[in-house]
Amino acid sequence: MKTLTVRLPEKLMSEIDAESRGRRIPRSDVVRERLERAAPPSSQLGMKELLGDLVGSVKNDGLPADLSAKKKHYLAELIDAKKRHRR
Repeated sequence: MKTLTVRLPEKLMSEIDAESRGRRIPRSDVVRERLERAAPPSSQLGMKELLGDLVGSVKNDGLPADLSAKKKHYLAELIDAKKRHRR
C-alpha cells in the first residue's frame, strides 16, 4: 500500500478523529473507507458517469453549432478580434 499525505480542514479532521475513536480503528482506515464510498473505481464507471457532471455545464448562447468541428477557425477569429480591440 502507498502513502499519501494531505492537509485537511480542522472540522473534517475532528470528525475523522471522533469516528476513529468511536469505532476504535485507525484514522487512515476511516479516511480510506470514506474515499472508497465517495469515488467508486473509474474502471467500474462508464463514459456517461465520468462525464455526467460536465454535460450541460457549458452554455451555448450565441456559440456556433459547428464549434467543435471548426475550433481552429473560431480560435483564430477570436485572437484577431482581441488584437483589433487592443489597437
